[in-house]
Amino acid sequence: MQQHDIAHHLATPLMNPAYPPVVPRFTDREYLNIVYRTDRDALRAVVPEPLEIDEPLVRFEVMRMGDVTGYGPYTEAGQAIPVRYEGERGEYLHAMYLDNFPATASGREASAYPKVAGSPALYVDHGALVGVLDHGTVRVATATMGYKHHELDPEEAAAQITVPTFMLKLVPGFDGTAQVAQLVRTEISDVVVKGAWSGPARLQLFEHVLAPLADLPVREIVSAAHILTDLTLAPVRPVHDYLVR
Repeated sequence: MQQHDIAHHLATPLMNPAYPPVVPRFTDREYLNIVYRTDRDALRAVVPEPLEIDEPLVRFEVMRMGDVTGYGPYTEAGQAIPVRYEGERGEYLHAMYLDNFPATASGREASAYPKVAGSPALYVDHGALVGVLDHGTVRVATATMGYKHHELDPEEAAAQITVPTFMLKLVPGFDGTAQVAQLVRTEISDVVVKGAWSGPARLQLFEHVLAPLADLPVREIVSAAHILTDLTLAPVRPVHDYLVR
């Protein structure tokens, strides 16, 4: 292979890249979102400047991807924190756990999503929508919500999932020092809400050293939503460079 051919390849391994060269479209993406109140000091310890915190809230999410271009179906769970950046309200993605390696690799390498391996699931059990997350053989989160108790306005549902999203893009150099250290921004586009509901909910987080969701403890459940959508993720763009002094 000649030198000029290398730049036309997306990722390694060179002849079998870890993820496909696609802009994924998500079809039948199903959310269980539980917003809860937590400790302000715990949030301050994990939210990077220059992001600002208003209320000490966290959104725990479990998402079942019915079909994703280039990746197929998979499930994802994690935590997002409501924040502000230069007056714009959005969410900081704190943690994401997936059961699909190509989606994990592309999320981390091609974008900046804080994705690691996990075993989440979303299903209905005796009148409850259930979202769980396991790390290995250990349960680290259990969420339950009354199944389709109340219709949720589609515009309100779309507003919940289309707020700007902020993440950290960190790439070390070969000497271990930061080569890239940026705050980046993205958002969801081309949203079609196929159904949305609200209802009572509960959330339990269990302590695990490699999946520390419980470091943001549940103090009060604020709201819950069950949303079914089609959508597309926009490319990320940097908004703050930590290496520029």
